[in-house]
Amino acid sequence: MEFLYEGLLSVTWQQVVMYLVGGLLIWLAIQKQYEPALLLPMGFGAILVNLPMSGVVDQITQGAGTTHGIIQWLFETGIEASEALPLLLFIGIGAMIDFGPLLASPKLFLFGAAAQVGIFLTIIAAAAFGFDIVDAAAIGIIGAADGPTSLLVSQVLGSKYVGAIAVAAYSYMALVPIIQPFAIKLVTTKKERAMKMPYAAGQVSRRTRILFPIVVSIVAGLVAPASVSLVGFLMFGNLIRECGVLDSLSKTAQHELANLVTLLLGITISFSMRAEQFVTPDTLLILCLGLVAFTLDTVGGVLFAKILNLFCKNKVNPMVGAAGISAFPMSARVVEKLGVEADKTNHLLMHAAGANVAGQIASVVAGGVILGFFL
Repeated sequence: MEFLYEGLLSVTWQQVVMYLVGGLLIWLAIQKQYEPALLLPMGFGAILVNLPMSGVVDQITQGAGTTHGIIQWLFETGIEASEALPLLLFIGIGAMIDFGPLLASPKLFLFGAAAQVGIFLTIIAAAAFGFDIVDAAAIGIIGAADGPTSLLVSQVLGSKYVGAIAVAAYSYMALVPIIQPFAIKLVTTKKERAMKMPYAAGQVSRRTRILFPIVVSIVAGLVAPASVSLVGFLMFGNLIRECGVLDSLSKTAQHELANLVTLLLGITISFSMRAEQFVTPDTLLILCLGLVAFTLDTVGGVLFAKILNLFCKNKVNPMVGAAGISAFPMSARVVEKLGVEADKTNHLLMHAAGANVAGQIASVVAGGVILGFFL
């Protein structure tokens, strides 16, 4: 009873705030089913690391003194020292992605590139708000709409806001079905959203599917060498999928590997959500800048599609540009839903999926460019 009383007295108001943050993430995961595999372990971990004298951070062992607790050890080993967990997750993500719609319509690559504009505009905005340029670059990468990329880049750059950046990136990924419709409707009319696009399913050969991840890795390595670990692991996962001789490994990467790493990554990130680091005015500002980055990505993709339509004979529904962010497949589903909402016979899923997987590639290349420029 005495230990309980002392523990309660040692709880700070900042730690109470983190209990509420953890509870909110758990609620979003269970009640709203927003990225539950990530938000639930992040939320529970946020509570664990903010308990007074928490054993998951500092473990007191008889004869050995104070040693690193399990979550601190996972963070230092799997993220801080080697970035192993985010990179391993990219193998699973690559194995899940079908690049067929993109290869059938290569011009969709342009939308993946255009929808990264929010990253670089947010870097400028963060620097204008007084953040150190390296921290500003790490904050800007939230606009990649790719949690593992955001986490990896912020960690490699040595940002002191890794926790806030991770929470913003993963939370806004989960909230894409809420954020993107608002941003899209802000810059489109109902007539534009109802624009139909015929889909001619091009036949993509097996040889093309196999060569694609190899060529992309080589080109990305030559253009942005710092992106090789990001792009390379993503493309390696896709090569496992497409080679046709490693079906069991492909399924393992898509399911067991991706699920296990996601759970470990979620609870490991919580080490950087300790109250003394997280409950600051800067965290609130980073969350706001992250929302700005996501919105600018969406708006940038839509406006690029509108500009492209000025020069193209075959018009593109501007919403397809919004699907160029990396949040796969949520963004493609949002575009499909809004298209059907505007016209029940307007199906844009295949076009949007192509732009969406282009965004997967563009986001990791953008992360590599930032690493190459700011390291």
